[in-house]
Amino acid sequence: MKESIAFKPRARLMSQLGEQLIKDENIAVLELIKNSYDADAKEVKVTMQNLDDPLAGTIIIEDNGDGMSLDTVKNYWMEPGTDNKEKKLQDMIKKDIRSKLNRLPMGEKGIGRFGVHKLGNKITLITCSEGEDEVYLQIDWSIFDSSKYLSDIPIEIIERPPTQKFLNNSSTGTKIIIEKLKTSWTRGKVRELYRSMNSLNSPFKAIDSFKVNLDIDKKEWLKGLLEYEDIKDYSLFKAKMILSGDKIRDYEYHFTPWKSMKKLDERYNRADKIDMVEEIRVKTDKGKNRKELKPIDLSEYKIGDVEIELLSFDLDSSILKMEVTDVKGLKEYLKINGGIFVYRDNIRIYSLGENDWLDLDRSRVNAPGDKLSTNLVLGSVSIKRDASSDLQEKTNREGFIEDDAYDIFKKAVSFAVEKFERDRAQDKQHIKKYHGSTSKSEPVIAEVDKLKKKVEKKITDEELKREIFGCLNNIEKDYKHITEVYQKSSSAGLSMSVVLHEIDKIISELEHAIVAERASEHVQLLVKRLGTLTDGYASVVKSKTIKHFDLKKMINQALFMVDFRLSAHEVTIEKQYINKQDEFKIKGNESLIASIIINIIDNAIWWLHYAKITNKKMFFDITRDIPGYLSVIIADNGKGFTIPTDIATRPFITDKPGGMGLGLHLASELMKQHGGDLFFPEFNDLQLPDEYEHGAIIALSFKEE
Repeated sequence: MKESIAFKPRARLMSQLGEQLIKDENIAVLELIKNSYDADAKEVKVTMQNLDDPLAGTIIIEDNGDGMSLDTVKNYWMEPGTDNKEKKLQDMIKKDIRSKLNRLPMGEKGIGRFGVHKLGNKITLITCSEGEDEVYLQIDWSIFDSSKYLSDIPIEIIERPPTQKFLNNSSTGTKIIIEKLKTSWTRGKVRELYRSMNSLNSPFKAIDSFKVNLDIDKKEWLKGLLEYEDIKDYSLFKAKMILSGDKIRDYEYHFTPWKSMKKLDERYNRADKIDMVEEIRVKTDKGKNRKELKPIDLSEYKIGDVEIELLSFDLDSSILKMEVTDVKGLKEYLKINGGIFVYRDNIRIYSLGENDWLDLDRSRVNAPGDKLSTNLVLGSVSIKRDASSDLQEKTNREGFIEDDAYDIFKKAVSFAVEKFERDRAQDKQHIKKYHGSTSKSEPVIAEVDKLKKKVEKKITDEELKREIFGCLNNIEKDYKHITEVYQKSSSAGLSMSVVLHEIDKIISELEHAIVAERASEHVQLLVKRLGTLTDGYASVVKSKTIKHFDLKKMINQALFMVDFRLSAHEVTIEKQYINKQDEFKIKGNESLIASIIINIIDNAIWWLHYAKITNKKMFFDITRDIPGYLSVIIADNGKGFTIPTDIATRPFITDKPGGMGLGLHLASELMKQHGGDLFFPEFNDLQLPDEYEHGAIIALSFKEE
């Protein structure tokens, strides 16, 4: 026997869908507000009364939009899952038309009305469209909990002449009255709803033609709530940019210190174009892994251009007290409202019900001084409705479906945020230096200094004063000694953390060497170096293996160790020092100095590739152009340093995506331990070929004996 059958949904499916599809009451209200937006409403009013008593409580959502006709209510509103809005959206995009208020529909899945099921058991709908009669219907959802089939429960709908005006005395609009509330509303939940309604529009691009208001009988529940306008001027770091294809375009970063920060100047950084890349591992023909830079290209999907605006704050207590009057309020606001949110046509997309879809808080754990957390930033990521069809919202309204389009969208936004973090880290260093817990960044010394001033002012007994000063000087001396010991230990710790980094580079070079022909000598040397690397770093602490060595031979050895990597990336090496007859010898640890050079080469390879230099070159020389020093000069023909060189050697300062910011810091520390220094000379201070004028130039300078 063969027959055709159809699904027969039970009535209780309606309430089940309402409970399951909408995560919480907040999102339920916001879904109904979005429906008002789609109806071209200029204003929405949410009225809430008797919320602490579900049986007596009411929620009224009223707008002055286009309203609905009887036909619309019967054939669309009463059809869950209708594709009416989706078809309307596609048609409007195809024909390049918009609503009267220049809008495209936000909804497309036909489930927004389930928000009413989440909120209460009884609803009353009153709506009227232009030139039509008023439509009235009332539904008690409790009758849907029966075992009857959905089709067996009729809903009475009334069409009648208009009986009332809608919001702002409008003749068209929709009013939804929700009663028999399903839950008690607490003060905290109402405040959360108020914040969500305020953040429905991007704070950077508020929609003047769409206002949302909340009216509640318990006015005290909303007292003390700060808003965006109250805190925006406390941000110290700002950025704007556009992500287009595989580029960040029109990147603008602005550091604006408060007037009370008299030792700091504004800083403005602009870039017309920044390539977005990610580092990936690819299989070679020999089956080995190789690192490559792959573009992060938004144009692979229908995502369109992405506009990003960011405001970031410094919540260090010693900083806040310089300017902020309500420190607690600011911190509380950022704790609750902080984060980076996505807005489609300036209407917020709720991402997983939280504000950390970019995993900011997890990233900050590894670099707390430089990374953003959600409570340090207010940001908007804006996309266009008609250009971003490959980014699809989940049915439950908790963000986008996490497919390939979303993955590349997230990677692009993360890359852009990391660029902002690196700029911000530079200025954070200056804030810490001049306006941290002390101007000397040494709280104990600062307190001792303040105590000395008080002694000088208050104590007249000169003998007692000398005795006190003697004690304080001893405290200061001991403190400096202790911190020096710990700083050396910390530096050694940083060095050891980079051992793994160095080992990884050698292994990478080994992979290139092993697959190459006649590479046995190269492999042997690399393996030997890999085995002795930790001894080299241990010498920082033990002060062993210090001897005189030839700089020429050491540079040749370092270049030999990365020979295959240089060849793989098509980098040509110019050895100017080879032509010199002088013998250049210095005293130090040859292995560690070679490590510095290898690290600089490795960074140059990355930046030359990133900058898409077609004829990549590096230049090496040994000179006495810097007075009093014998210097190894290393230059490349790239685009130069992207961060100020005066802070480039500080730890964790980097503009390299995914970089740690330790390479130049360790190089500088190791040079100091060898009695020398690391400099960034100007092009005109040295004798370099013209092609290196705009590239990065580094000098490893050793004091001549």
